[in-house]
Amino acid sequence: MFMFEKEQVIHNVGGVNIGGTPGETPTVLVGTIFYGGHKIVENAERGIIDRAAAGALIRKQDEIAGITGNPSMVQIFSESEAAMQKYIDFIVDVTDSPFLIDSTEPMVRIAGLRYAEEVGLLDRAVYNSINVSASDEEIQALAEIQHECAIILAFNPQDPSIAGRRLILDEGALELKKGLLPLSQELGVTKPLIDTATTAMGAGAGSAAAFTFVSKTIYGLPTGSGAHNAPSSWTWLQKRKKANKEAYRVCDAASNLIVQMMGADFILYGPIGNAERVFPAVAMADIFAAEAANLEFGTEPSADHPFKRLL
Repeated sequence: MFMFEKEQVIHNVGGVNIGGTPGETPTVLVGTIFYGGHKIVENAERGIIDRAAAGALIRKQDEIAGITGNPSMVQIFSESEAAMQKYIDFIVDVTDSPFLIDSTEPMVRIAGLRYAEEVGLLDRAVYNSINVSASDEEIQALAEIQHECAIILAFNPQDPSIAGRRLILDEGALELKKGLLPLSQELGVTKPLIDTATTAMGAGAGSAAAFTFVSKTIYGLPTGSGAHNAPSSWTWLQKRKKANKEAYRVCDAASNLIVQMMGADFILYGPIGNAERVFPAVAMADIFAAEAANLEFGTEPSADHPFKRLL
């Protein structure tokens, strides 16, 4: 394993610590719910869901998180403002975990953030995300809210290399006149979470994974990604998914370990229904990292670390 010369920042979001030196804090795992095509969503526009099934999925993630010691968050995906409000209400009734506010529509995200502010939940909310396509309207709204925690997406559509991702964060590109990190500071973000922006395999996925290590080295900020997006967009694997479901499931879970071994502090592991297979794999990698860090560098794992819970 390895140590970083740069001091590693740890953010506390809704009681969950994210960041630090490998082996110090457990990897935070984020499961997505109410995404497009999720069978528990009965009406995406109105936010009508199978509440029993949704509650069971969230409680199962909480249960396995409690067993392994890997903290959990819930990524809420919504297609409308009305649905987002209902989803937030539902999530906070079921779990104490922090939650991510996500949508393909920027103003749906903003509406979710404003609602979280209205009902006093901003300390548990993560805005997902501030990125290169942010509109003036979205930026103005974020400047008004001054929310402290957001995912900063290091996606450069013109250059998927490590240098391209750094350019987006530091200086900006395309219509973005400044880097996302200085912009996020202006918007009141004091707890940035860098997402290395996993792209498709063959289109920059390797650089996205490698940028995990680079980001931690340069910025020292909590860094992670949705690494599962790589195998889920892998045409070769998709063609064999029906014939060999187990191969797909193994690759899906293993993708998380690739970025974790690069130093990832958080992982957006995809559908929340995958929690039972992802958490043990990530906990195992955390134990490897913690054991090495402890023996080689004297790093003491946190009390709730899988190293302490599962050995």
